[in-house]
Amino acid sequence: MAVLPTSCGQRAPAEHAATSSLSPVEQPLTDASWRIAGTSVQGRPIRTLTLGSGSRRVLFVGGIHGDEQEGAYSTARLPAAFNNAGLGESVTLTIIEDLNPDGRTASSRTNANGVDLNRNFPASNFDVRELSSGGFPLSQPESRLFVDLISDVNPELVIVIHSWTGKEFVNYDGPAQQLAERFAANSGMPITPSSDFAPTPGSLGSYVGRDRGIAVMTIELRKGSDPKLDWERIDSALLNAIAG
Repeated sequence: MAVLPTSCGQRAPAEHAATSSLSPVEQPLTDASWRIAGTSVQGRPIRTLTLGSGSRRVLFVGGIHGDEQEGAYSTARLPAAFNNAGLGESVTLTIIEDLNPDGRTASSRTNANGVDLNRNFPASNFDVRELSSGGFPLSQPESRLFVDLISDVNPELVIVIHSWTGKEFVNYDGPAQQLAERFAANSGMPITPSSDFAPTPGSLGSYVGRDRGIAVMTIELRKGSDPKLDWERIDSALLNAIAG
């Protein structure tokens, strides 16, 4: 598997891969299976894993807000589940383990610069007045890395895991309504449309889904939930969405 370019245009050798923040029990593959796509503000590795070789391209993001760690368990189990489901011939799946490792280490929503990465994308609704936006689009290395990966992977679907206080639901942007409806039916999680939220200027959904027209499905787990039960609830629905 080719090593992905870093955010500064150089290539990071596989032997520099660092130990994941996930516990050994949560590791689905050896660390050598992952590649470093770039680094965070504080130099932590942002790791990716590409599985399969099919024509359908899916990009999965295991986390973007550091205080929303409920999805780490599901992210760790996705590679083995994908392989066991035999999806590799029809789908190429690229997994970003965690886009905000500094935030995860600090249990902070923002990155180490105090920027909400989910407000730092070059969406048409980017708002410089948003205090956590970073001042201008792609001012942060983590968001630049993600946009580079979007161009490199050219996905038909982007799936992102978040967590929400008090409730769980699935949300979508771009041409993902049918996939979200199917995911909701298979998982029992309700759909909450983007119109129900306050404006989210500079968000991943705004940029990738609304501006670029790529299907985006956001899985919002309940904060404080049991990650094993979450995975058991969403695994088949998630694989179904990846399969298309």
